[in-house]
Amino acid sequence: MNSRLPTRLLCAGLALWYARFGLARRLRPAVPRRILIAHNLLLGDTILLAPLLKKLRTQFPDSEIVMTCKPAFVNLFETRPYNVRAMPFDPRNIGSLFALHSERGFDLALLPADNRFSLLARALDSRWVVAFEGDRPAYKNWLVDEFRKFLDHTMALGDLIAERLVDGPAPSPYETADWRAPPAESFSLPSSPYCVVHVGASTPLKQWEPAKWRSLIAHVEASGIKPVISAGPGEEALVAQIDPESRCLSYPGNLSLAHMWRLLAGAAAVVCPDTGVGHLARLAGTPAVILFGPGSAVIFGGGEFWRNMPDRKVTIEKFPCRDENIVFRRYLPWAEQCGRTPDQCASPRCMHALTAGVVIDALESLLAQTGGRTASASPAPNRHNGSEA
Repeated sequence: MNSRLPTRLLCAGLALWYARFGLARRLRPAVPRRILIAHNLLLGDTILLAPLLKKLRTQFPDSEIVMTCKPAFVNLFETRPYNVRAMPFDPRNIGSLFALHSERGFDLALLPADNRFSLLARALDSRWVVAFEGDRPAYKNWLVDEFRKFLDHTMALGDLIAERLVDGPAPSPYETADWRAPPAESFSLPSSPYCVVHVGASTPLKQWEPAKWRSLIAHVEASGIKPVISAGPGEEALVAQIDPESRCLSYPGNLSLAHMWRLLAGAAAVVCPDTGVGHLARLAGTPAVILFGPGSAVIFGGGEFWRNMPDRKVTIEKFPCRDENIVFRRYLPWAEQCGRTPDQCASPRCMHALTAGVVIDALESLLAQTGGRTASASPAPNRHNGSEA
């Protein structure tokens, strides 16, 4: 089914029914027994909810916590991190709503992003719905009981969501023991040491030029580390552009999330754009060099919760066109990021401005810190046309 309309109509009908006849009245629970987190975020943003999950589990150790997510990501939660149960929800598949409806009856519903999910929360007979203010258009806010403000200063998104949606102290920083790898069938892993070079991204505006990837791969290979190229489904052509002679071992869009976790977990490091694989590397504890073009290295770079996970963020601060300042459809003056589409931006100058040299330096520095290898004594000239955060 390709339309969201049937699911939305059924959600609206159920929401009206429970508003009139449901057992749940709009009362804020002191200690919620059942908590719903409702969203349909991309992979990276879903992983960035980890501070919220850990804080909820710390604050409410005996509560049942259920979270919706895209069906493709449910496997990521199979080991029940923070004892959270993930359930698939696809607005284009009305059957996923029927499955969720069997779980109805929540004391508290939290909306970390799109307030349209207040309709789903009501359709699941939720007593109290908490969300961030300022979502547009205004009708998405009609069924929200309590609005929380975004902060007026720059902060990592995961830390911000946890701090503002749930009262109480911040959760302790992430440790790899928090989140065990999801089960996966065995597959052939590269011999160590190897470095994963993930070339795909959620938008062409986060992609780096093939020639620069080739320079990085050549450096990794010369350093005695095996370069391994990966990309997401539908991005096979990127791998062919970067490695036309297939010299490197590659996984061109043929790994599940669980397999990708295994590949990252065995790597000395991963280099990738600001995309879901960079966040997955944090879960696996893999040292990561992340290239930030349109996105903010502060907002999407991990923050306090992920401080124990080694990384290097390569970006150019105050890039002129990183000026849209929109996060989850809210205008935040401090956001300093760009959400333009390929139709609006013909060429990602912010990504092209990142040189191969500065990325190589970041990788050398990271490997020296983590014991992957000894960094070069002196960097090559003219490398630093970007910056490390």
